[in-house]
Amino acid sequence: MRLGVLDVGSNTVHLLVVDAHRGAHPWPAHSQKSTLRLAEQIGPDGALREAAADALVEAVAAARASATALAVDDLLAFATSAVRDATNGAEVLARVRQTTGVRLEVLSGADEARLTFLAVRRWFGWSAGRLLVLDIGGGSLEIAAGIDEDPDVAESLPLGAGRLTRDRLHVDPQDTSPPTADAVDQLREYVTDLLDPVVARLSEVAWDRPVATSKTFRTLARLAGAAPSGAGPRIRRELTRSGLRQVLGFIRHIPPAKLAELEGVSAGRAHQLLAGAVVAEAVLRRLGVDSLDVCPWALREGVILNRLDQLASV
Repeated sequence: MRLGVLDVGSNTVHLLVVDAHRGAHPWPAHSQKSTLRLAEQIGPDGALREAAADALVEAVAAARASATALAVDDLLAFATSAVRDATNGAEVLARVRQTTGVRLEVLSGADEARLTFLAVRRWFGWSAGRLLVLDIGGGSLEIAAGIDEDPDVAESLPLGAGRLTRDRLHVDPQDTSPPTADAVDQLREYVTDLLDPVVARLSEVAWDRPVATSKTFRTLARLAGAAPSGAGPRIRRELTRSGLRQVLGFIRHIPPAKLAELEGVSAGRAHQLLAGAVVAEAVLRRLGVDSLDVCPWALREGVILNRLDQLASV
C-alpha cells in the first residue's frame, strides 16, 4: 500500500510518501519539504504568529494536493512540539482542518520518543541489544532507552535547537557576530540543569548501543568527519564525544550567517546548529556516552511502522 506521512515539525513541514507493507522495507516514493521554522515563530504570549499559521495552512494544503496526486491510500498527519506548545495550538489545528481537510494529530513528547525508538530498533535489529536513542528536534529533545520495541524510558525535554536559539541565544540567521561566550555558557548551564532529572532516571537503565537520530545529529557527525549523505543511508556514521567537542569549539566562534558555508550544513538550520551542539555535548557528557551511531530512520519511519503494525492486527 502507499502511505503518506505529513510531519508538521518545529522546523519543517515534511511529506514523505512510501510504498510499504508489514514485514517489508518502506520504499520512498516522494518527499517534499517546506521550511517554516515554527519553533522560532512563537510570540511573547506563547502563540504561533499569524504569518506562521498562514504559512502552515498553505504548506499542509500543498502536501495534501501532492498526496492526492500520488494516490496515497492513507495519510498520517501529525504535529510535534511547536504546535503542541503554542498557546493558540488548538485554534491553529482547527483552522488547518477547516481549510485543508487535514486533521493533524498532536503527538506528545513521550510518543515522539517511543515512535523514534521503534524506528531505530527496527533499523538496527535485535542484535543491537539495549538501545539508548537521542533525538534533537527544533522544539524538543527526546531520549528513550530499553531492550524491546517499546522503550522502558521515554522522555521529552524543551531543549530543541530552534527553541533554544530563539529563547536563549537570541540568534537571527543574518547575524554577522557569533553569540557571546557568556550566552553560550549560560545556555550550557541551563541545558545541564534540565537534564539532571532525566539523567537520574536513566541511571537505572543500562544500554549496549547509543544511537542518535535527527538532522542536528547528522550535521554534527558530518562536521566531525562522518560520510556525507551522498554515500547512502547504509554507511555507518559515528559521532564521538571528542569529535563533538571539537566541532562545538569552532562553530561557537562562527557567525550564524557564515555557518551555512560549512560543508553539510543546511542554510535553513545553520543558525540553530550551535544550540543543537550545546545540547548534544551536554547529553553525551551527562550520560557518559563516548560515541554513538547515527541512524537514518527517525520519527516519520516510526509512525509508518506503527501504522503497518496496526493494520496487520485488524
